[in-house]
Amino acid sequence: MLQSKTRWRILEQNELLAQELADELRVSMLTARLLVRRGIQTVQAAKRFLHYEEPTFYDPFLLKGMEETIERIALAVKRKERILVFGDYDADGVSSTSVMLTALQTYGADCDYYIPNRFTEGYGPNCPALDFAKRQGYHLVITVDTGISALNEAAHAKDIGLDFIITDHHEPPPVLPEALAIINPKQPGCPYPFKELAGVGVAFKVAHALLGRLPEELLDYAVIGTIADLVPLIDENRLLAKKGLRAIESSGRPGIRALKEVCGMKQEAMDADHIGFAIGPRLNAAGRLDSANPAVELLLADDEEEAKALATEIDSLNKERQAIVSKMTEEAIRLVETTYGTKIPHAIVVAKEGWNPGVIGIVASRLVEQFYRPTIVMSIDESSGLAKGSARSIEGFDMYQELANNRDILPHFGGHPMAAGMTLKTEDIDDLRSRLIKQAKETLTDDMLTPATDIDLVAEVEDVTVQVIGELQALAPFGVANRKPIVLVEGAHISDMRRIGSNQNHLKIQFTGAQKPLDGIAFRMGHLFEEITPHAKLSAIGTVSLNEWNGKVKPQLIIDDLAVLEWQLFDWRSIQPNRLNSRLLDLPREKLVAISFQEGTKERLGLDVPVYDYRQAPSFFEAYVVLLDLPSNRVELESLFSKKGEPSRVYVVFSEEEESFFQTNPNREQFKWYYGFIKKNQRFSLNQLGAKLEKHKGWSARTVEFMTTVFLELGFIKLDDSIVEAVENPEKKALTASPTYQAKQEKAWLENEFVFASYQQLKEWFQAAIEGSAETKEESILNGL
Repeated sequence: MLQSKTRWRILEQNELLAQELADELRVSMLTARLLVRRGIQTVQAAKRFLHYEEPTFYDPFLLKGMEETIERIALAVKRKERILVFGDYDADGVSSTSVMLTALQTYGADCDYYIPNRFTEGYGPNCPALDFAKRQGYHLVITVDTGISALNEAAHAKDIGLDFIITDHHEPPPVLPEALAIINPKQPGCPYPFKELAGVGVAFKVAHALLGRLPEELLDYAVIGTIADLVPLIDENRLLAKKGLRAIESSGRPGIRALKEVCGMKQEAMDADHIGFAIGPRLNAAGRLDSANPAVELLLADDEEEAKALATEIDSLNKERQAIVSKMTEEAIRLVETTYGTKIPHAIVVAKEGWNPGVIGIVASRLVEQFYRPTIVMSIDESSGLAKGSARSIEGFDMYQELANNRDILPHFGGHPMAAGMTLKTEDIDDLRSRLIKQAKETLTDDMLTPATDIDLVAEVEDVTVQVIGELQALAPFGVANRKPIVLVEGAHISDMRRIGSNQNHLKIQFTGAQKPLDGIAFRMGHLFEEITPHAKLSAIGTVSLNEWNGKVKPQLIIDDLAVLEWQLFDWRSIQPNRLNSRLLDLPREKLVAISFQEGTKERLGLDVPVYDYRQAPSFFEAYVVLLDLPSNRVELESLFSKKGEPSRVYVVFSEEEESFFQTNPNREQFKWYYGFIKKNQRFSLNQLGAKLEKHKGWSARTVEFMTTVFLELGFIKLDDSIVEAVENPEKKALTASPTYQAKQEKAWLENEFVFASYQQLKEWFQAAIEGSAETKEESILNGL
């Protein structure tokens, strides 16, 4: 058995609907099942989703507040009034600013942008910034990706004679700001059919309305915020992402090209991961560490050299951000482990002075990955006596609601079920920690503290073909609400498995199929090589992709997790004694049950692990049972498994001081000849005749000694000080009446059955023993009812 890292949950499948789609669309059942799982349950909906029919963008004027916004911008241009775009410091805010500013410039507006500093101004519009705009001669401020909660700021703008327009996508508060216009598809009374646009999506719609046409030249900006802000990639977002990825591939903007270059992207096809894991983090890095202005300047740059310099600066900031995150994460993990040891509580709250508040959210996410607990990471500002915190949660624990239960010590907090931010007094940190742990303990069961992976598709090895993968890729771009499908290949046989990579830290597996094999790559799982037998039925989950090499295209599974659902037999019979100890030390101590049947085995093998006498062995349930030597008889081994339960793994060593199988095992004719020899001589000295006898018959001294002992136990001879004397008229007895003869035959049988048996023979023997154990356990349960 090999335990998976996460709990695997196979999502329900509607086979009837899937079969209808498969027949109508002429796609595989895997593709049809995935479409149904994603809520696409009609042929027409599937055709739209797969873009069999060219989709169109919604009318931007369906957005409440759009007409007022366009009229005010047009008036500002007519009057030659200055317009200020007020953005946010993350990738969505930066790309939103670029879209809005470029559209305004195209329209002929006199405009500029302003992004607040995370550390000195905080999030969103602020009164000092609005005062600055007024002094600089701006007449109109348009927010992008922010402002929906700016009640005080909107009122202040009105007081100082500054027109204020809000474009945002965040959840609106119960009372909206008193602005000239608000464009937010989530605001009450907005008839726009799609509510999940990112901030950049809303800005793109304003550009669409302002320019009177679809601004395709802005798609390369729009795709960045849409993917980086983790909005659902469905409906119009999917259209923006799909068209935007093609646009960013061929973008002629110096800034985009320079950004792609520092990300290591050449002419390859772009997918959502390129934005989410390369471009987005670099644009975010500027605002996390200092001002976000270099990120905006990079996107807007029209000079190649300037763009390269800014891209290098952004890339350096990202590397600095990565180093800060790594250092803070190490410190935070050490703090958790020092405080709690191996017994991690149901929730984690860590705080430290000097931690960078711009990356505490990333560190919180890393701690959730490490410990899978609801987590809050705080940066303490000693001068103000306040702590700024960022929270990340796990499934089943509504972080926003749980924090809401602590409003008395949280004067400022906000967020949603999976993430939140807060500010509180430093002196209240311990109180919040104890409260949150108590709340988590009351809410989360032990099972919920193990991460779960939802499986979209269950496939046979033969199902994963180049054609099927091509069909599945038509569902891209993947992201929130349309994630990459997780595929389960269950109980497959392995035709090849080996470590790969310069440090041998990856695993390459070939699954056996009825027609063609399937390659699997498990990155950073090389250590599992020793935990999977080549004979195991292996289950794997991951994402499918195409591997192109030397002109050949093959399907492959990028493995996220592995499991062996049945007990495993590991054959260590040929392992050298000097290596055995280190291999045993590599096994988890809490699961290891090393068994010996003979005295002195631990010392003979030089082992540094606990070894149990087979009569005192603990339960085998989910244990790694190591059989170090052979029992004296088969009953000892059979009874051991019948009493101790089903193990997770069995490791067979069966080490012997000497192997009787290869020693001479005299047959009945040899016993008969030797007995005749004894009767003929009646009385003789083994010391004198033994060597001649051995030479004459080709027997070893041990063979003669063995037969002599058997005859002595049967009462056929007397033995006194190496003098053998025949007994007259002894009682007739079979050779099997001799304990020494029995032990010799039993040991030969045991060696034949266990030491020299094939792997398959051993597997079958232990399978029968383990099944017998399970039947015995079931009988005892039934008898107790």
